[in-house]
Amino acid sequence: MDALKDHTIEFVALKDGVHQFHFELGTRFFNAASDELLDDGLVTADVELEKGPAMLVAQIHCHGTVHTTCDHCNGPLDQPVDGRQREVFHLNGRQRFDGMEDDVVGLDPDDHAIELTHYLYECVRLAMPTRRLHAQGQCDPEVEAALARHQHTDGTEQGDPRWAALRTLKQQR
Repeated sequence: MDALKDHTIEFVALKDGVHQFHFELGTRFFNAASDELLDDGLVTADVELEKGPAMLVAQIHCHGTVHTTCDHCNGPLDQPVDGRQREVFHLNGRQRFDGMEDDVVGLDPDDHAIELTHYLYECVRLAMPTRRLHAQGQCDPEVEAALARHQHTDGTEQGDPRWAALRTLKQQR
């Protein structure tokens, strides 16, 4: 994703305080990600950057729609996303932190900009649900029919016989 420099904030020229940035994440952004789960999308990323003398705090809010596939029928799915993420950047990367090392990104004192592409992608990806499914009745009817034909329908539960023995012991109590 290094090819996308549209998401760079030159923080050196900014005065201390809160600054607002707005990014549109579209086809070019998602193509550069090379993620098989995200084909395309249109997501708006609003970044509130608070600059202090030694730290930058970025509050990222990503909202929009990504194009992915349904986990049930494998058909195309427009998945709404709405996620928030906080990133903290320390301007003296050599300094140690008390218990916060994993939450703080150390920047070299010579750095003059931060590249947010990775953090924006991470925000979108984490905003997606674990299971991506069409609404009830919206899956591909051919796939639904094929799945229905292959479901186990005789009413008996097949499984490991050791569990059956444990169920018998439980019922004896």
